[in-house]
Amino acid sequence: MNIVTRAAVAQPAGVSIARDARGLESFRDPACAATIWDREMPSDVISWLDELASEVLPNGRAALQAQAVSHTVLRLCNIAGMPNGWQRDWLIVDIADLARRFADLMQVAYVRLRLRAVTTNACRKFHLDAITGRLVCTYRATGTQYGTSMRGEDPEHIFTAPTGAPILLRGSLWPPNPTVGLLYRSPRLRGRGKPVSSSFLTQSLIRRTRSERKSWAKQLATETALQ
Repeated sequence: MNIVTRAAVAQPAGVSIARDARGLESFRDPACAATIWDREMPSDVISWLDELASEVLPNGRAALQAQAVSHTVLRLCNIAGMPNGWQRDWLIVDIADLARRFADLMQVAYVRLRLRAVTTNACRKFHLDAITGRLVCTYRATGTQYGTSMRGEDPEHIFTAPTGAPILLRGSLWPPNPTVGLLYRSPRLRGRGKPVSSSFLTQSLIRRTRSERKSWAKQLATETALQ
């Protein structure tokens, strides 16, 4: 098993690399299974996040309009007790910007936002989500891992999205054509699943299909209370 950690290297079939925000449009290509925005986070933000305890990282989920994301993330940061500073401001602005870009790209008004510090191996197995599309951005520690597997086993070559590089992933409800067998997972934590200092702060935005709107509407009544 080989693990590749740089987005600049040759990618599996169906994975495209965007050099700027405009390149995210490649995700709508019928043959595209994933798109990575190969960008770099400010080094000061990375250092600041690495020094924070997991308890003060924003944690929560909400189904909301893209323009409400900034206010919601601000409230989650306040609830968690995340220290003030320009680094926190940068994080809030970036999450809101990615939400807006994702909503525009997927042509939806509402998204589901999830912020969490990952401390378990709950998503350690390679899989394909039963969704339409997802954007994941890991702001701290190791990013999402992915690879090709046509029979469902672990990929022989495992690739890792760089920290701070958003990755757009298709689910089983919107498969690429032709099928490329791309699977993904959260990185495995050390310490046999016990919490570690290098936990993950991840933004996850999921587009829903029409058939899901009725059940999703019920959840909106409680989840938008975060706004």
